[in-house]
Amino acid sequence: MRRFAASLLSAPSAFFVTATLARSACAQNATPRAVDAPLLAPDTAVEVATNPPEGKLTPPAREFDVAPPVRPRPRGLVLETTAGILGFGGQFRHVAPPAFWMHAQVGFEPLAWLMLFAASELAFTDTSEAEDASHARAFWLWGFGGGLRAGIQPSDRVALFVQGEAGGLTANVPRRALANLGFPQAEMVSFQFGGRVGAVWYQIDRHLALTASAGARVAEGFSKLFAANDIPLLWDASVGWRYAF
Repeated sequence: MRRFAASLLSAPSAFFVTATLARSACAQNATPRAVDAPLLAPDTAVEVATNPPEGKLTPPAREFDVAPPVRPRPRGLVLETTAGILGFGGQFRHVAPPAFWMHAQVGFEPLAWLMLFAASELAFTDTSEAEDASHARAFWLWGFGGGLRAGIQPSDRVALFVQGEAGGLTANVPRRALANLGFPQAEMVSFQFGGRVGAVWYQIDRHLALTASAGARVAEGFSKLFAANDIPLLWDASVGWRYAF
C-alpha cells in the first residue's frame, strides 16, 4: 500500500517536470518576435517602385573598363597575289580566247596612301579562235613590270586604289606559231603600259586583306602586222589577297 501511494504522489510531479521541459524546448525553437517592428494599419497605402534607383543599375565606368585604342595597320613591305581572267582586244581576240591569269606583286609603302611595287604575271590560253581543234596550239604568256599605287581609305575596313604600271610581255609558243597568224612581235618581249583600279577589304587580322581589281593595258607586241588601226588592248579582272609584313 505504501509503494502504491508513493507512486500516485510521484506521478503528478513527473508530469509537471515533463511539461516544463517541453515548454522550455518549444520556447527555444520559436522565432523571436520583433519588439520594435511598427504595425501598419489595414488601410495603409503601400507603393512599390518598378524602376531601380537612379545610378544603381549600371556601375560607373572604371579606367580599366575602357577599350584600348585600335592598333594601326602595318605599313611597309606588302605581298599581293591575285587570280582571274585576261582578255584580248583588237585583232588578237580572233586568235586566242580569254586566258586564265595569275598576277603577283611586291610593294613598299613609304606613305599611308602611296605604294611602289614590282610585278609579274602568267597566263594560259591557246590559238583555238584562229585554228581548228586539230591545229590549235596551247601557249602561255608571261610578263613583268613595276609602277605606283595611290589610294584612299573611306573607312577602317575598306580602301580604294588606282595604279599605273609599265613593263614587258611575251608569249611562249613554238617558233613561228603566232608569226604565221600575223603576230610575230608577240613571240618577243614587247613593251606594255596600263592602269588598274580596285578595292581592298581589310580583315580582323590587321596584316591580311582581300582585294578585287580590274585593269586595261596596251601591249605593243600583240598588234597584227600590216593591220591598220589595230589597237593591241588587253584587259583583266581578278580577286586575291594581300599581306602586310
